[in-house]
Amino acid sequence: MRRYIRALLLCTVFAVCSALYVYSKLFYSDLSFGGVGVRNFLRRTAAASQQRDIGQGSRRGSDKKGPGDQQGYNRYMMKKAEGVASISGNVGSTRSEHMHLAVVACGQRLEETLAMLKSAVMFSIKPLCLHIFSDDQLRPSFVQSLELWPGPFRSRFNYTMYPITFPHQNAGEWKKLFKPCASQRLFLPLILKDVDSLVYVDSDILFLQPVDALWALLARFNATQLAAMAPEHEEPRIAWYNRFARHPYYGRTGINSGVMLMNVSRIRAKFFKNDMTSVGLKWEELLMPLLQKYKLNITWGDQDLLNIIFHHNPECLLEVPCHWNYRPDHCIYGSNCAPAEKEGVFILHGNRGVYHDLKQPAFRAVYDAIRRYTFGDDPVKTLLEPLKEELLKNTNTYCSKSRDLFTKRLSQSLANVNRVPTR
Repeated sequence: MRRYIRALLLCTVFAVCSALYVYSKLFYSDLSFGGVGVRNFLRRTAAASQQRDIGQGSRRGSDKKGPGDQQGYNRYMMKKAEGVASISGNVGSTRSEHMHLAVVACGQRLEETLAMLKSAVMFSIKPLCLHIFSDDQLRPSFVQSLELWPGPFRSRFNYTMYPITFPHQNAGEWKKLFKPCASQRLFLPLILKDVDSLVYVDSDILFLQPVDALWALLARFNATQLAAMAPEHEEPRIAWYNRFARHPYYGRTGINSGVMLMNVSRIRAKFFKNDMTSVGLKWEELLMPLLQKYKLNITWGDQDLLNIIFHHNPECLLEVPCHWNYRPDHCIYGSNCAPAEKEGVFILHGNRGVYHDLKQPAFRAVYDAIRRYTFGDDPVKTLLEPLKEELLKNTNTYCSKSRDLFTKRLSQSLANVNRVPTR
């Protein structure tokens, strides 16, 4: 009999410890934003229990008062950002005629990021609001470079510079996750509170058609979708997640977070299902407990966390074809992105540093062509034709043999380069 009593006591102790663990993670996750999320969490738990008791439907909506932790974090972030260059005002505006584009750049990413921004501005039709997050060393260089762009192109966008800012309670863990500054993207919905929708891209992205085409996909979101991303791989036999991941991931082969289209208003309002509690958690409540649970099992940092989130919430994601995020994986062992073969590459993603070495000369050729292009020059003679010549020089890789995919959509987009902007 005593053995059974001891076993019962031991189980009780384990249950209490587990409950305290979840409570503490939620508490410190919310404290890092200066809020009172634990009380909101407990209030929602009680409400959910009451609804089950009286037979009502599932909970919808959020705390009417709004999460104070988001407000505290953003007051801190914006206060820190004061004095940093903010150009043309109204960058936080959600006016429908503006498209919002965000990028994070640290270390040696200045030139690469400027090439990405150049491709976005060159080809896009609607004006852009650029949200550039960078470390202290790069911010003056960004301002100096962007302000030197010629007037006709400078008038197509406005921009705001932001410091790299993480929740102060756990800033060290977020800073060292995967690559420097990479996990900043997870906090964009909490920082850019005045923005309704947003395109986030890595610094090694190049637009080969107008941002407008990606932005238009927002109209395809159904009632539950709040983000759009492309799969990590098309071919499961060479995919990474289904072969090596030690954590949940989205779909068959996972998703790549280098290009993300987000309805950030929906992200802020959503209660996300998870494997830590039976109650849905808000975005700011979810991130730190998720990192604490999986940090020993994730390889690709914040992208792995996004895969875990959308594994449990697949109805929230619009999966877009691979030509919206075309990487060396799509051609390194032979072409495996059918949409790109049909329509060309829409967005080029030069991950693995392929813009800066000779492993994939086709990717580097596109990067160099856009980087070297001078605003105002004839884009056909000074960008497209030299690019085609360069692509013909290198045919020793599978990606180089697919060279027509790199110029098919680009050649159509050049008509927008020297257009007269309408505002």
